[in-house]
Amino acid sequence: MSQVPITIRGLESLRAEIRTLKTVNRPRVIQAIAEARAHGDLKENAEYHAAKDEQGFIEARIRDIEAKLSNAQVIDVTQFGTTGRVIFGATVDLIDEASGAELTYRIVGEDEADIAAGLISVGSPIARALIGKEVDDVAVVNAPGGEKTFEIVAVRYL
Repeated sequence: MSQVPITIRGLESLRAEIRTLKTVNRPRVIQAIAEARAHGDLKENAEYHAAKDEQGFIEARIRDIEAKLSNAQVIDVTQFGTTGRVIFGATVDLIDEASGAELTYRIVGEDEADIAAGLISVGSPIARALIGKEVDDVAVVNAPGGEKTFEIVAVRYL
């Protein structure tokens, strides 16, 4: 499997999630299964089946995160200096040329993306259009709703 870029914050977030899954959620569901077994007949025991389903989800998520962590290529944008170029991990201030709206996005890995928080995936159309551009450049995005243009106002490396 190829390496997947991730920011330091994204790495810390995945590590915190796996720690919670292993130290809190897994023991809780194991206890719930044990309690449900104590009630007897497992065929008719909805609590047992619900706990087993939850256990399956937890174990699948743990495997998923472990795979992501093993293939993660951690990129610390602060180590690159201030080149003024849009790169992975950079925070970019934009102006939508059609509406005049000011937008701020940070380009992050696939698992970190959260458009409501201003975090866009490196594979998104906007990020692909921004990568490599500099302040005062215009990025043209081929979005599903049509072509959009954005002027880059500032590039920050936080």
